[in-house]
Order: sequence, then C-alpha cells, then structure tokens
Amino acid sequence: MPAARRTIEIDASPERVMEVITDFAAYPRFLPDMRAVEVLESGADRWVARFTLHVIRDLVYTLELTRPDPLRLSWSQVEGVFSANDGGWELEPLDEGRRTRATYTLDVRVGMFVPGSIVRSLLDQSLPDTLARFKDEAERRG
Repeated sequence: MPAARRTIEIDASPERVMEVITDFAAYPRFLPDMRAVEVLESGADRWVARFTLHVIRDLVYTLELTRPDPLRLSWSQVEGVFSANDGGWELEPLDEGRRTRATYTLDVRVGMFVPGSIVRSLLDQSLPDTLARFKDEAERRG
C-alpha cells in the first residue's frame, strides 16, 4: 500500500485530541473495524500495544508508539501481519489552541498480494472515515 497522508480540522484542543489518540483501549468503542486493543507496555510517552483490526478478516499486529512531544505521536510495527506499519499524528493548534489541525500519516506494506481495489478502498474510504471518527470522539469528549 502506498504511503498516505491526510489532514482534518477538529473543534477540540490539541491536548484533547492527543488524549483520544493515546486512549488506545477506547478505539474499539469508536472505530468499528477495530476489534480489540491490548496495551502490553506503558511508560512515559511510550506504549507497546497489540491491535486486532477487521479488514476482510482479523489482522493482528503489535506497534511501538512514542510521543516525542505533546503534539506528535509516531509508531512502528514490532510484529504482525504486515511487512511494515509505520505512521504518526502531528497536531497543530488553531484559534489560540481551541481547535486542532491533525495530520495522520500511514505507510503500511503488506507481505502478500493485495488487489489494487482493496488498497484504493483503504486509502479513499477507510482512512477518511477513521479520521472523521477520531474527530467526532475528540469533539464529543469536549
């Protein structure tokens, strides 16, 4: 799958948006394709979590996630179904910190043949939907 980068504006502070992003255990409540998340390790701005995502079938992968500063989160795959899974979030305060511009990057490489139509569907439909769900959750939390 080619790398993807999408940006969305959210009516919530960067702190609230980052709170939602790092609340991994809550993902299954607002991301319908996310079956489960288990946080295996948690420390100061570093997590290791196992995700079970349903895309045609259940895909299980473990990511190491780090927050180098309050406005950025990045990850890389430790183990799982993909050849690689790297990405991150960058947050930019807007309107004196009352709103946020959130940029999501994702670079997933699969070790098996994946039809182009599925890749396009993931990039053109699933990714924007995922961002919209993060936006809705951050705005709901206020």
